[in-house]
Amino acid sequence: MIKAVTEPTTLTKLKTEASLVFGDMVKAVIDVEKKVMAINGELHADEEKFLLELGSEQKNLWGVNLYVDLFGDPDWIEFDSMINLRPSQGNTSRGVDDQQTQEKIVFIVNKLITNK
Repeated sequence: MIKAVTEPTTLTKLKTEASLVFGDMVKAVIDVEKKVMAINGELHADEEKFLLELGSEQKNLWGVNLYVDLFGDPDWIEFDSMINLRPSQGNTSRGVDDQQTQEKIVFIVNKLITNK
């Protein structure tokens, strides 16, 4: 079941969510303007749709994978999603090509997921 993360949550809760779908990984879509994310869809596109229905704009949504066992390591956030392919926005890969956008995503994810 897709969930919106709008307030900080714990790594322990995220690990529980991971175990429900992929085991050691959670797919997430981050709205870099609203500073929220959706988690636990089978596809990033499902989470993207969920956030669009909550009023997000597609241009602000970016898909990532969170590897819960790597929390704290730079590799815990993987910038890889089909929804990131946006030639009209200058993003020509499944990653996030713009460094500033990557930094926003990392900041938001690390603000929303704590190790407490």
